[in-house]
Amino acid sequence: MIRIQRAAERYAGGTPETGEPGIDTRHAFSFGRFYDPDNLRFGALLACNEERLAPGAGFDEHPHSHTEIVTWVVEGELTHRDSTGRATVVRPGDLQHLSSAAGVRHVERNDGPAPLVFVQMWLAPREPGGTPSYEVVRGIADATPYAVPAADAVLHVRRLALGDRTALPDADFLYVHVARGTVRLAGEELAEGDAARVTGETGLVVLATGEAEVLVWEMGDVSAP
Repeated sequence: MIRIQRAAERYAGGTPETGEPGIDTRHAFSFGRFYDPDNLRFGALLACNEERLAPGAGFDEHPHSHTEIVTWVVEGELTHRDSTGRATVVRPGDLQHLSSAAGVRHVERNDGPAPLVFVQMWLAPREPGGTPSYEVVRGIADATPYAVPAADAVLHVRRLALGDRTALPDADFLYVHVARGTVRLAGEELAEGDAARVTGETGLVVLATGEAEVLVWEMGDVSAP
């Protein structure tokens, strides 16, 4: 089964929720005041938020726990600081992974001169607790998988030129998010911000109908021991 969620179908958040101007958020899943009991998660994935921050805007220090937080910057620069003392700047092509474990606090801001666009994805670990950890992979290569073992999940980043085809992995749960450009999947045209939730399908191929950047989550069955 393939379920398509269009960009326009996401829940609109941002400045009204945060109280700080310059934040525009699009939530793919039930989030905050947008409670939907039928859209709480997909596999291990709890959130897939598209964030747009104007220069100077950001999220002040706030807590997380028992969540694997993976961030992909589409354009601009993301400044990250957390309660473990880490401070980094994450740029396009970099992948950030914060394992909040038993608890961590962090700040995310656009301290650069240009607009910032990033996709942040939250995954549920199989086991709660532990010690927070943080990693940035600089300039992640095409088709290089990034594993999040705690959530039994693997992220594949696919950058495609017009006409390129890329095979998708077979998995219990497959989440395909178009970060940039346009692609075709199983006869469906997907544009920037669109996503597909896939179960029970094998042998799928994505065709780029323009230059594109696609984030693909390969996830196991969360009900399995």
